Amino acid sequence: MDRLEREIKRVAKRAGLPAAGELVRIWPEVVGETIAANAWPARMNRKGVLQVYTSSATWAFELKHLAPKILSKLERALVEDCPKELNFTPGPIPAKGRETDPLPIPKELVTTEQEREQGAKLASTIDDTELRALVARAAAASLAQNNRKGAA
Repeated sequence: MDRLEREIKRVAKRAGLPAAGELVRIWPEVVGETIAANAWPARMNRKGVLQVYTSSATWAFELKHLAPKILSKLERALVEDCPKELNFTPGPIPAKGRETDPLPIPKELVTTEQEREQGAKLASTIDDTELRALVARAAAASLAQNNRKGAA
C-alpha cells in the first residue's frame, strides 16, 4: 500500500497536482473558509508555482497582496511539496463539499488586436507596470466577452 501511495504522489507531482491531495486537504484550514470559498489550488508547476483559481478577478487581485502571508502559513502546515510562489487567476472553484472533484481547465478567451489596444488605452494611466498590464489584459478580455455577447 505504501508503494502505491508513493507512486500516486509521484504521478500527481509530475502532472502538477497539488501535493497529492495534502494541499487541497489543508487549504481551507490555512486560508480560512471565506477565502477557500473564493480561491482553490489547481496545480503546481515544476518550479513550485501554485496556480490558484479564484471566483473573480477582484479576488485574484486581493489575494495577490496576501500571497506572502498565505505562503508562510502553507510552509508551517506542509511537511513537503510546499509551493515557492502563488499565482492567482480567475477560474473554476469547486462547490462546497466537492473539493476533491477535479477542476476543469478554463477556456482561454481569445482577444482581437483591437480589443487588446483598447484595453491598453484604458489602462494607460496606471503607473505600476505590472498592474497596468493586468488591467489591460482584463479590460481586453471584458471587451472581447461583451463583443461576443453582442454578436450572438
